[in-house]
Amino acid sequence: MDDPHYLSGLRLTGRRVVLFGGGSVAQRRLPRLIGAGARVELVSPHTTPSVQGMVDAGELVWHERRYTEGDLKDAWYALACTNDPSVNAEICAEAERERVFCVRADEGESGSAVTPASGRHGGLLFGVLSGGEPLRSAAVRDSMLDGLHNGTIEDGRQPHPEGSLPGVALVGGGPGDPELITVRGRRLLSRADVVVVDRLAPRELLDELAPEVEIVDAAKIPYGRAASQDVINSTLIERAKEGKFVVRLKGGDPYLFGRGFEEVLACAEAGVPVTMVPGITSAFAVPAVADVPVTHRGVAHEVVVVSGHVAPGDDRSLVDWELLARMRGTIVLMMGVERLPQFAKALLDGGRPSDTPVAIIEDGTMRTQRALRSTLDTVVTDAAASGVRPPAIIVIGPVAGLAPVQSS
Repeated sequence: MDDPHYLSGLRLTGRRVVLFGGGSVAQRRLPRLIGAGARVELVSPHTTPSVQGMVDAGELVWHERRYTEGDLKDAWYALACTNDPSVNAEICAEAERERVFCVRADEGESGSAVTPASGRHGGLLFGVLSGGEPLRSAAVRDSMLDGLHNGTIEDGRQPHPEGSLPGVALVGGGPGDPELITVRGRRLLSRADVVVVDRLAPRELLDELAPEVEIVDAAKIPYGRAASQDVINSTLIERAKEGKFVVRLKGGDPYLFGRGFEEVLACAEAGVPVTMVPGITSAFAVPAVADVPVTHRGVAHEVVVVSGHVAPGDDRSLVDWELLARMRGTIVLMMGVERLPQFAKALLDGGRPSDTPVAIIEDGTMRTQRALRSTLDTVVTDAAASGVRPPAIIVIGPVAGLAPVQSS
């Protein structure tokens, strides 16, 4: 039988919505109600810590008690989400008398409304109902979102008006695995007319682009061939001023040693609008996938991310290596493979213990990922023997010596 419900979008902004029950169901439902601008009131003797956080932030009003007759007076919408079926039935009965649509979480078909599996994409909001099969609704919703994000489902958006200036989107692609780009980043990439891409950006995503999309290779291979930053800046500006939507796809996060803000400044000076989409930085993500936490309770209370672009003692260096050597926490060294002997010596000379653990993760999150565990006094020799090559993240500090216990 087809689902008998009638789908309709409710404008709840400024209107009283009452939710009964402060448990995990409320925790799922409340963010969208708050996001819709509803004037939410929660009736429950208890809440989860996450719901309590919403209360403390002033996002809703909490009545710390059980449901009582009359709670739905002047309400526009209600949700019965308590763990007591008899109370939920009472709430739905009052809602029926007051002509207030009511969702019943424990027995959906007994309420006068149901919550669809909903998704958002580029200004679209859609919901899926499947006649009481919520897992099926969620699966279809997720498939639709995947299709909209990667462009296999057309979202009906109109082309850019002639003469408009769509501008540039500066997108962080994450540490390398194409599945680690953000949802927004992937959506904007699917709308691109031009993609200016770095070598460390997730390259598999380029294969999903339409044939007419122009791809500009801005590969910056360490210590080798490099596209001039000025050329990259001018490419972004020129293509945008041609009325094209340009995505600047970078590895990691554009603002962490990615020269992203240089590109923002250049575009701003030229009058080109920029949308900034942060990415998952490899400084933290790559150690994580190799079971190296950059912090751990009782082990490290600070993390310093350091560029290895220039050596200690170089006039261009802005790093206080003596101070780093005196620290007890974590150093995450990026672009440091080439000058690893100099960095290790600077830390040892500055007083870091020789047995300080070191982890080097090469090609993090990729199929070719490999990790080396060592100590500060032997890491140079060990890295050379293992043939470590960039791109690699180097983690120095006690956390690099931690490892999960493997069950036998």
